Amino acid sequence: MKTLANAWFGNGLDTTPEIASGDISRSLGPARNFFTDVTGVTPSPLLDLPARAAELGIEALYIKDERNRLGLGSFKALGAAYAIAKQAFAKIEAGAAKDPESALNGTTFVCASAGNHGLSLAEGARIFGASAVVFVSETVPEAFADRLRDRGAQVVRAGAIYEDSMAEAERQASANGWQLLSDSTWPDMTAPGRDVMEGYLIMGAEIEEQIPEPPTHVFLQAGVGGLAAGCASSARTSWGNEVTIIVVEPEAAPALQASIAAGRPVVAPGPVSNMGRLDCKEPSHLALKFLAREANTFATITDEEADGTVTWLKDHDLATTPSGAAGIAALHHARGKFEDLGLTAQSRVLCYLSEGPEHG
Repeated sequence: MKTLANAWFGNGLDTTPEIASGDISRSLGPARNFFTDVTGVTPSPLLDLPARAAELGIEALYIKDERNRLGLGSFKALGAAYAIAKQAFAKIEAGAAKDPESALNGTTFVCASAGNHGLSLAEGARIFGASAVVFVSETVPEAFADRLRDRGAQVVRAGAIYEDSMAEAERQASANGWQLLSDSTWPDMTAPGRDVMEGYLIMGAEIEEQIPEPPTHVFLQAGVGGLAAGCASSARTSWGNEVTIIVVEPEAAPALQASIAAGRPVVAPGPVSNMGRLDCKEPSHLALKFLAREANTFATITDEEADGTVTWLKDHDLATTPSGAAGIAALHHARGKFEDLGLTAQSRVLCYLSEGPEHG
């Protein structure tokens, strides 16, 4: 594991044309109640694991368990589906639609996905009467494509890697008048990704009601940075600067850490990681902008460290994937790094188990 103290903490990156404008919400509006009422989403559990905390040499370990959220098996159930619900809510509030199930009739949402974002988009479109088209690369298993189809999405294979399918999704959205709903952001493309990240604030609102005492540390896994930014926003709103936020990425894809080191968004190429949902070589601009101001430390873990933590969690009936366990993996392998991360025997740590196992 490698760590980098955030030199931009408290101030944020210098403003340049390279960084998308805007910010991430710190609170949820009335669209949250609409989303939860229509979808029937209920709070995911917060696990209190004293035996695992003792094993790791800390006072307390809390894990937000997102493995069964909305039946989709991932925290991303709160992202695209929430962003779509927000549009439906706006139409109903404006009197342009009457019923949630038909509020977005005639609208087609499109994205590229290598994992759970596509499922959330497909489910949100289905609930609110829209259509969904999900572009996947050749490397995405057909079993995942079938899961998307089961949610009503049209699946289109495009290109050898995710970046190829993203480029085709952009092209066809423009050509067909579809709405591109990415879970990332870049200059001139911020609003959809911002709404996706806003949905993740729901997790933080639930945790504030569930956790018996404020955590001293929060470990957040990151791909483009959406989960990390949304959950960091919630943590700062709830506990201010008393909590230490550590952002964790694959060593093979340190897009955020490399961007923090460079002081601007950069592409961080590397080999393919087993943390597939986190294997992102370029950060979301809004996520980077927020995390540069709010995160204390950026860490990377190896594929082997992630695998070891998956095995450790499975031995304790917490089955997940290397992507889902990445934040916990940084804590699990923090022996010798306690000082770098500000950890002590009195630390109370919050982590996220962000997805269930790929094969049940």
